[in-house]
Amino acid sequence: AATEQRLAAELAAAQDAHDAARASSAKEAARLGKELGDAQARMNELSLDARRGEAAMQVKLRDATAEATDLRTRLEQIVPRELRATDGSWFGFSVRARPIYYAKNKIDPTQLPDYESLADPKWRGKICVRSGSHPYNLSMLSAMIAAHGPEQAETWARGVVVNMARPPMGGDTDQIKAVAAGECDIALGNTYYFVRLMKSGKAEDQAIVDKVGVIFPNQAGPNGRGAHINISGAGVAKYAPNKANAIKFLEYLASPEAQDYFANGNNEYPVAGTSANAQLTALGNFKCDPLSMEMVGKNYTAAARIFDRAGWK
Repeated sequence: AATEQRLAAELAAAQDAHDAARASSAKEAARLGKELGDAQARMNELSLDARRGEAAMQVKLRDATAEATDLRTRLEQIVPRELRATDGSWFGFSVRARPIYYAKNKIDPTQLPDYESLADPKWRGKICVRSGSHPYNLSMLSAMIAAHGPEQAETWARGVVVNMARPPMGGDTDQIKAVAAGECDIALGNTYYFVRLMKSGKAEDQAIVDKVGVIFPNQAGPNGRGAHINISGAGVAKYAPNKANAIKFLEYLASPEAQDYFANGNNEYPVAGTSANAQLTALGNFKCDPLSMEMVGKNYTAAARIFDRAGWK
């Protein structure tokens, strides 16, 4: 009987332990189930937030694209076609021409009707010009390549090198001053350098202006495509962090206020409206080469190689 009672007690204890284990497992299962449910709920919430964020980003991207398209449309109505990228990635906002300068007391300007005439042997030892590696001259030769092809452009460059009074040195202002000083009789330089001298209050600068004349070349005849020009331009970087403000700045550059600054602050021709700069106006009207600035850029490498072969250092 004692053995039976002991076994019954052990059986009851085993049953209690089994029931307790089952209860514990049920609790653990419930706890785990709750945690799993909570995790799934958080995942669903994060997924919803991600979808909302993606949708918001698509709206912003669509708005930014629309804004950029609107900007391109507005600027294309202001900036001439040849002074901007066809894809709207950049726009020119001001222009500077590259005329020929000559010594008034030595040169008959009718003998220099175009850039091509600078290679005439009669001008041997009379030309001053800056380095061929400078963008102003690279763009000029690029335009020459577009007009005549690389072979004729190289013949021209070699002719100008032979006619140089000295090796290329200094900037455009230095070339103009060299003409006034008698170091050479002919030079090339952008208009805004000469206009700075015109506006200067210094007697020595006014003396230079009095001695030097300005020719806008290629205005008529077989080479009458117009004077070569350079531009000041701007565009919005593809990954710009402040694209909206960048777009606003481009709009500002095309505004009457900024265009007036280009004319009077840096002596450049505005792309919109007319110049109120008296000295720029005094230079007179001229025809510009309508060659696209994109085409000018495409010929840069060829121009650099030609200058190198021609010895235009």
